[in-house]
Amino acid sequence: MSSRTDLGPAAPNLANLNGSGLHVAVVASQWHEKVMNGLLDGALRGLADAGVADPVVVRVPGSFELPVACASLADHFDALVALGVVIRGGTPHFDYVCDAATQGLTDVAVRTKTPIGFGVLTCDDDAQALDRAGVEGSHEDKGYQAAQAAVATFTTLSAVIASRPVKTSRA
Repeated sequence: MSSRTDLGPAAPNLANLNGSGLHVAVVASQWHEKVMNGLLDGALRGLADAGVADPVVVRVPGSFELPVACASLADHFDALVALGVVIRGGTPHFDYVCDAATQGLTDVAVRTKTPIGFGVLTCDDDAQALDRAGVEGSHEDKGYQAAQAAVATFTTLSAVIASRPVKTSRA
């Protein structure tokens, strides 16, 4: 379902991921049920395709709550997937929620060194959200992509770290 541009495939090819043995939690908001069901189904498919067994699903009210939930779970899982959708309305609320979710999730990932697949849709209207949600007729499956990104980041960083000696001091 990846979009193509003049630059080639828009999404990376993450085929052949091996996430077997990983402990992954999917944190999903509850606003906009049809979109969220598509994102969650996609994330669970993405994890299954990567060999991740029995991911834990945690539901929170909205996208604003994703960072605190991920912060609470980061020390207990190898990777997380954050799913939400914020649809622009007539007030600045959209900007505040999008910024808080993005900055909050970034902070959690960097501070805890836990990969977080970012599956938060920030859309101008319902049609854009549905087109990215992985539901029938969608052009993209952002839940699937976020789950695969979390596993790919964890496995890549683990391999690099395992191949390097521990740095003891700066010269």
